[in-house]
Amino acid sequence: MRKFKITGMSCAACSTRVEKAVSKLDGVDVCSVNLLTNSMNVEGSASDGEIISAVEKAGYGAGKFGEKKQAKAADIDENKDFVTLKNRLIWSVGILAVLMYVSMGHMMWGWKLPSFLSDNHIAMGLVQLILSALIMVINQKFFISGFKGLLHRAPNMDTLVALGSGASFVYSTYALFAMTDAQLKGNADAVMHYMHEFYFESAAMILTLITVGKMLEAYSKGKTTNALKSLMKLAPKTAVIIRDGKEVTIPADEVQKGDIFIVRAGANVPVDGIVEDGDGSVDESALTGESIPVDKSKGDKVSAGTLNTSGYMRCSAVKVGEDTTLSQIIKMVSDASATKAPVAKAADKVSGIFVPTVIVIAVVTFFVWFFAGKDVGFSLARGISVLVISCPCALGLATPVAIMVGNGVGAKNGILFKTAVSLEETGKIKNIALDKTGTITKGEPTVTDIIPLGGCTKEKLLQTAYSAEKKSEHPLAGAIVKFGDENSVSAIEVNDFKTLSGSGIEGKINGKTVICGSLKFISQKIKIPGETEKISDKLADGGKTPLFFAEDDVLLGIIAVADTIKDDSASAIAELKNMGIKTVMLTGDNQKTADAIGKIAGVDTVFASVMPNEKESAIRRLKESGKTAMVGDGINDAPALTSADVGIAIGAGTDIAVESADVVLMKSSLSDAVSAVKLSRATLRNIHENLFWAFFYNVLGIPLAAGVFIPLFNLRLNPMFAAFAMSLSSFCVVTNALRLNLAKIKVNGDKNAVTEKTEIKKYEREGKIMEKTLKIEGMMCGHCEATVKKCLEAVDGVVSADVSHTNGTAVVKLDKDVPYDTLKSAVENQGYKVIG
Repeated sequence: MRKFKITGMSCAACSTRVEKAVSKLDGVDVCSVNLLTNSMNVEGSASDGEIISAVEKAGYGAGKFGEKKQAKAADIDENKDFVTLKNRLIWSVGILAVLMYVSMGHMMWGWKLPSFLSDNHIAMGLVQLILSALIMVINQKFFISGFKGLLHRAPNMDTLVALGSGASFVYSTYALFAMTDAQLKGNADAVMHYMHEFYFESAAMILTLITVGKMLEAYSKGKTTNALKSLMKLAPKTAVIIRDGKEVTIPADEVQKGDIFIVRAGANVPVDGIVEDGDGSVDESALTGESIPVDKSKGDKVSAGTLNTSGYMRCSAVKVGEDTTLSQIIKMVSDASATKAPVAKAADKVSGIFVPTVIVIAVVTFFVWFFAGKDVGFSLARGISVLVISCPCALGLATPVAIMVGNGVGAKNGILFKTAVSLEETGKIKNIALDKTGTITKGEPTVTDIIPLGGCTKEKLLQTAYSAEKKSEHPLAGAIVKFGDENSVSAIEVNDFKTLSGSGIEGKINGKTVICGSLKFISQKIKIPGETEKISDKLADGGKTPLFFAEDDVLLGIIAVADTIKDDSASAIAELKNMGIKTVMLTGDNQKTADAIGKIAGVDTVFASVMPNEKESAIRRLKESGKTAMVGDGINDAPALTSADVGIAIGAGTDIAVESADVVLMKSSLSDAVSAVKLSRATLRNIHENLFWAFFYNVLGIPLAAGVFIPLFNLRLNPMFAAFAMSLSSFCVVTNALRLNLAKIKVNGDKNAVTEKTEIKKYEREGKIMEKTLKIEGMMCGHCEATVKKCLEAVDGVVSADVSHTNGTAVVKLDKDVPYDTLKSAVENQGYKVIG
């Protein structure tokens, strides 16, 4: 996708005109023009020269954005426009004050004028002409842009302003010349009549009030891009690297892949890298929205733009320049803001014909009133009011400002929408499919049970499993390898190793064929006794995954592995269900294990024994009942992420999953998927509000300005008030979009967790907190921990319980003395044994 800077656009009619002109070119597949950022994205084979030429022929300016050197906050800085408009406004208001004193102050309230003007009506007219002409020169941009658009048969908002102000000035100038003729003929009554036909102050006031609106709009538009500018400013300017054994400070852009760089306390990480030596505490809130610093040590990843709050780290550069995580985030947010949401199509269609239609309405209004017997001045005032109250800008800004602010809010919370389409569609989902491992669960399974069978020893079973699984990349295999490493198990050479996708593994150890996999897989190879199946079922009922191992068709035993769910998964899933979204868990686990985990997590439906290549089919089936989102983090999730209406990638997942997704969650938290849906819905609601008020404003304002209500209610609209109304319309639309910054998108469960921690700290400060530690037997996994924690915290007086199945303990915090027997009874009622 190529990006161009467009100049000269003033309203939605302009952006529509540019879009149509470029879209007509041969070789242009997609063209999207953004009025808010004055940018254009183009996909296709047409050359840059052809594209720029098409824009210029349409009456606007165009230039290609540079590469990474121009990816700075200055590219989207609205401050320059704001300052220019403010200066124009100051001069306009100063001159307008004098003009209003001479015209309305003297004529309506009898304010005194210098003697050479007080009784000289022609001189008063000349002064008004000169002062209004000065204001027109100061605000000449309206006339240049407006009449240029008219000449190119592409009238815009500036055309309406220029025609309204210009018509007032031209008619007033005619009245001034007619007054001079009446003066020469000695017709005093005619002189006074023409004095009341001056609209010089209207011509000047229209320009000044529209400039007020434009200035406020520029200020508000600058606020909408604050998040993107903040991200750009995070990029460090310099880096300290090691060259020839010495520390050298160089521009961050010059860091090369493989360079060794130093990050001291208080310094920003210049590029993405891996810690080679030292440690630090890194604040990653700018990228993930997570305020708690993350401890880093050897082997950990660090990202550009994050802040080392303490410690010293020596790191090697892995990703530099535009490949860093920060640069990719900036690109995602920028690209998403430059694309168009489907809801904008209706506004674009209206904007394309809006201005010509308004001009026709204004001309018809003038002639209707004129032929109805009204004088030229009255009829002209109605036509001018129609011109200056109409606001295509509000229509054009309704969608992009909300998209920009929504993307900014998402970026600040570690939620990245790749396109405006994904931002809109996320809020419309009816189903959400959740990958189990790494999404609902922590993705760090641990060994819970080792059950040798058929005379096999525990040591032989573990050694065989450890040796075979060392060559597998499956997370469950990793749990066995980790357990073997921790228990100093020695590995045996494995030959002819094969991974059977989604089923199991096979290899030869000491010439014997060893196979490993699920009950379903092993059952196809050897006969499994009924008693063994019962053991497997019991393990599965506990949320554990039983892995079977066999050697030369002889079953060696079972090793059970469990993966605990993340702390926030259950609350996030409950929130999704409260929002009317059906939750589905996809997993390759057997049905019983999957059902156990699904029950703990609280999902509506469980799809178990789903092979990686079957996930995409499951998504297609779900799409038949409504828009479907897929949340995943692995390589095997990529097809499903692509197939879903909205693919949501957990940020800690693989690059392939992130590339395949429409939405990227920087934190590995399911709560952020909930926040993404809430933000999408809030943004879509804001867009609908903006479009409603933009349409409503014009539908009500144009008839009022045309004088439709004069015969009924004697309601008429002065051109100056019409200009004031127009000047505020766009400002109101942009300001409404800024309300998205106040959107509540956090999961409700998070608030309770914070409250609990705050309450504990409060008791600790007051010295009221007590602590008791129970020694418990029988806990084997994270699910056991959750059960014990829940039963203890249900006891009156227990503030919190920190349970560890590894240590076999439960550390209970209490705000009053609770008898030991009460705590013991609560635990033992769940099937565990308290031994002290």
